[in-house]
Amino acid sequence: MEVVKEAKPDITMRKALLVINCIILSIGNCGGPLLMRLYFIHGGKRVWFSSWLETGGWPIILFPIACAYMYRSRTQPTSKNKLFYMKPPLFFAAAVIGIITGLDDYLYAYGMARLPVSTSSLIIASQLAFTAAFAFFLVKQKFTSYSINAVVLLTIGAGVLALHTSSDRPANESKREYVLGFLMTLAASALYGLILPLVELTYKKANPKISYALVMEIQMVMSLFATVFCTVGMLVNNDFKAIPREAREFELGETKYYVVAIVSAIVWQCFFLGVIGVIFCASSLLSAILLAVLLPVTEILAVIFYKEDFQAEKGVALALSLWGFVSYLYGEIKQNKKKKRAPETEIASVPNRLESV
Repeated sequence: MEVVKEAKPDITMRKALLVINCIILSIGNCGGPLLMRLYFIHGGKRVWFSSWLETGGWPIILFPIACAYMYRSRTQPTSKNKLFYMKPPLFFAAAVIGIITGLDDYLYAYGMARLPVSTSSLIIASQLAFTAAFAFFLVKQKFTSYSINAVVLLTIGAGVLALHTSSDRPANESKREYVLGFLMTLAASALYGLILPLVELTYKKANPKISYALVMEIQMVMSLFATVFCTVGMLVNNDFKAIPREAREFELGETKYYVVAIVSAIVWQCFFLGVIGVIFCASSLLSAILLAVLLPVTEILAVIFYKEDFQAEKGVALALSLWGFVSYLYGEIKQNKKKKRAPETEIASVPNRLESV
């Protein structure tokens, strides 16, 4: 009985962290695409710079890492307490995933430069199917009837949204550019569907055991190497020379150009930190499901801020997404109840064994 009581605070803390990371993820997932599209709509043209902003805010993570260190120093003042716990193998794994993330950032930014928010968002929703497939092979993700139902409903929701894409091509854009943007966004979706299970696999293979402080370190390293990858692209493309001129010509003004860039970098960090936090607290599949659930929310925000059309398909997709999410959540609740009953059954069987002896 004592073991069960000691485990409760950890479970409560994990649930609290899950809720916090879901909120952070929601802010990043909805705000990031809108800010990126804002940059392109009002005169921004630097794809490498836009992809750099997705992870360029990585120094922000140093603040919570430092706060966690100071908290440990006060509550657990031991010689083993360190600012960073990451070991070389874990650092190398995070660096490799970071480089892949940098490539994914470029593919996504390229598509966002040529597609409306609604179109790019529905294509990105296909990453749920890619994540489910990669999670099955890489981390042996177990599927229940509820999680399968959620995947199917969310995939259908994305398909329903695809019905209105034919009228979404901007007037000043060629069909070739539109198709290329579509394909690049689809490639970004597939690649991110691989990244999520890779992060979960890294957690499972890590030594020492993963803590939330270590999760933040992993995200910092991933973002650092993704930023380095995009920085090389910016240097080759001469973006650093072009940014001051682009800022002066920005339709909203030079000051707002830099405000959009800074806020975008902060919001995208919320997205990435939220994603890996959800993976740590639950799984890569739940992370992918949340991203799909937030798709119609992004669509609605695009309608509000960018006056995009809200067709009936978007309402149907919203209903399907909520249905899929509720299905997954209900399945998780049932699974947790089964896990709670298991220890009670084992404890109850101990007196019976003693009596038989």
